[in-house]
Amino acid sequence: MRILIANDQHWPMKSGVATAARTLAQGLASMGHTVMVVAPSQTGKSCIEKDVNYRITRIRSLPLPFRKNLRVSLTYDREMAGIVSKFRPDVVHVHTQLTVGLSALRAAVQLQIPVVATNHVMPENMVRNIKALTPIKRPATYLMNEYGVLLYKGARRIIMPTESVLGLFNLERLDAPALAISNGIDLSLYKPRPPKKYIYSKYDIPTDKTIIEWLGRLDGEKHLDVAVRAFAKVLSHHDTIHLVMVGAGNAESDLIDLVDELGITDHVTFTGLVPEEDKYELHRVTDIFVVPSPNELQCLAMLESMACAKPVVAVDAGALGELVIHDEDGYLVSVDDVGGFARSLDMLIKDPRRRKAFGKKAREIAEHHDVHDVIPQFIALYREVIAEMPAPPLHRPWGLRSVLSARLRR
Repeated sequence: MRILIANDQHWPMKSGVATAARTLAQGLASMGHTVMVVAPSQTGKSCIEKDVNYRITRIRSLPLPFRKNLRVSLTYDREMAGIVSKFRPDVVHVHTQLTVGLSALRAAVQLQIPVVATNHVMPENMVRNIKALTPIKRPATYLMNEYGVLLYKGARRIIMPTESVLGLFNLERLDAPALAISNGIDLSLYKPRPPKKYIYSKYDIPTDKTIIEWLGRLDGEKHLDVAVRAFAKVLSHHDTIHLVMVGAGNAESDLIDLVDELGITDHVTFTGLVPEEDKYELHRVTDIFVVPSPNELQCLAMLESMACAKPVVAVDAGALGELVIHDEDGYLVSVDDVGGFARSLDMLIKDPRRRKAFGKKAREIAEHHDVHDVIPQFIALYREVIAEMPAPPLHRPWGLRSVLSARLRR
């Protein structure tokens, strides 16, 4: 099978969307399928790259001034149609709602290629990350929702990464059925074992303290100030704890200022962006993973930490309650409840046996999201939508000009 994946956020960009698309591409290619990812260039100029076992077609791009580590492609429909028609995929899988995803969907529909669309984001998050839109948050969110609907027009299936978020989106206006398929994680990479010693010195992490971690974007939508304030409260009566914030984002400087304001600088480490291999070790260093973000459709970083047998303290919002079972693998607290976060952290900090028991349960839950089980689900879905398409003509008009000409003659 030939599969084209369109993604506006792709490796080496650091985000859950980029991680999910890369994991899918590598998994499909490892099972013998021919995979091409279309994504923005990291240098601005178009090029072809190879990542392990699949090809990436990079399109011209520009940086976004309000989002670190994110570029937007200047793709045109004619350019995307040329890429799609030359590759001749059996199915196109769209992952994002920006220019690459939308133009790939249009090209595929014009060329009568079935499309599967995965949603990874909530429109409110995109609005929160653009400060200029804050005064018009409600209409801007509405417009982003309407724009998102465009992505799904023409798709044969719409995928959400968890069952619990299917009801959060108004999908009745669309003809395509929606279903849940996990993004998946590679359990052979994320598994419980002692961390390698270099990770402590590399990121100046103490070896004799209970480590609390966040790994992901340091953006305003993540409500990370809640975790910082809760940590400060717990620190007042537990001096053997340390907070590690892994990642970068538009709220990073504000968080550093908050840590300084609270007088806890010596107890907090900001690592910045880290290499992929360091992520595994940072999860293993961790004792407790925190998720104060109320807008997660799955939270791959949390799943990775759970796979390393780490308990979680998270907000009871989005999809998190599907993965965190209160008082079994972690604790769920109300959104922005600093006191609730602090109390939950306190219970886990002072009870290592509970942390171990919760971590064991967390690993069991993570095992249901093994990428080696997820990839066959995607393959079966691709075959299903391919079978639904009408038989192509004997000489399939792959060029966009041929398709448009044929339509004009009708």
